Amino acid sequence: MAVKQKQQNTFVWEGSDRNGNRKKGEIQAQSLALAKAQLRREGINILKVKAKPKPLFGIGGARKKPITPLDIAIFSRQLATMMKAGVPLVQSFEIVGNGHDNPAMSEMILAIKADVESGSSLTESLHKFPLYFDDLYCNLVQAGEHAGILDAILDKVATYKEKTEALKSKIKKALFYPTAVIIVAIIVITILLIFVIPVFDDMFKNFGAALPAPTQFVVNMSKFLQEWWWLVFGSLGLTVFIFSYFKKRSRKMRQLLDRLMLKVAIIGPILEKAAIARFARTLQTMFAAGTPLVESLSSVSGAVGNIVFSQAVDQIQLEVSTGTQLNRAMNNTGVFPNMVIQMTAIGEESGAIDTMLGKVADFYEAEVDNLVDALTSLLEPMIMAILGVIIGGIVISMYLPIFQMGNVV
Repeated sequence: MAVKQKQQNTFVWEGSDRNGNRKKGEIQAQSLALAKAQLRREGINILKVKAKPKPLFGIGGARKKPITPLDIAIFSRQLATMMKAGVPLVQSFEIVGNGHDNPAMSEMILAIKADVESGSSLTESLHKFPLYFDDLYCNLVQAGEHAGILDAILDKVATYKEKTEALKSKIKKALFYPTAVIIVAIIVITILLIFVIPVFDDMFKNFGAALPAPTQFVVNMSKFLQEWWWLVFGSLGLTVFIFSYFKKRSRKMRQLLDRLMLKVAIIGPILEKAAIARFARTLQTMFAAGTPLVESLSSVSGAVGNIVFSQAVDQIQLEVSTGTQLNRAMNNTGVFPNMVIQMTAIGEESGAIDTMLGKVADFYEAEVDNLVDALTSLLEPMIMAILGVIIGGIVISMYLPIFQMGNVV
């Protein structure tokens, strides 16, 4: 169970070091007493310590940005690099924490440093920040601490975090462009219907003749939107809210959506390959850290990013715990391609399963990258063509009565 995170406070201090040199600075601690104790451990002869005053009305001081997964990935790489260079753990935390440009991240790193200095293990300290260090991260660090190879494990953790964040970025890239274009298209069409079409409608009333069917349809849409815009946009907003609400709280709905998304043309293969890449990369990292297979699969289940594959991993874990080989258990789920199963089987027979899983992850990450590029190239002209037809159709329908008048004359 995760330990509740304690509030860290900032204190300003003045004093002198062991050589009598005057010093001053700031320190993070849970209380004034702990701040003084930490300064004494660092060899500071304290003259004055007090809580740092908060800025008036919240003005001034560094603005705290939220801590992102990318921040954690960069932090992992920095810590791994320093430890491999022989810098002690506590000093590494101090260097990274004081040099970080995100105050929230800096505070968290210095809080972990203070916790480690007080005698806690790194794993115990990380567990106090479950929002940023999940069970997978903590389990890997714990394996490194127990085996005495923390620097090597941190290097693997850093690589894992960098690759998983890069993969997420590719998926977001695939979905962002069409979403942005569709939103812009809706805005443009709405402006046409509410502000432009009524001008044409007033002009058509003076013609004294029936409007062509396409023109009348667009005019009717415009009148409906002008009168009932609050209902249209209110219903749209309510639908989005209800969808988001139940998606977060209903596992059955998330499972249905994940299954449907896997079947969507073009998008489905990207999500499937991304889930396989995450499965292979996470399992490879856990194996490389020396974590037992059944325990590794427990962490992998929460890392694949798709309920369909998460349930498949849970099934694999159950079968493996009863003695079934990993490749056979994967085959029984029916969601893994034959190539992945065969590569896993070769890895099990040769005793190099982590290497084979790494090759699988590399292959599918490259596949995701290629598919995202292909999707972007395909969607751009397709979306533009669809928008051209819709907006062009509206414009032409507005000019049809004028064309008909020209033919009559």
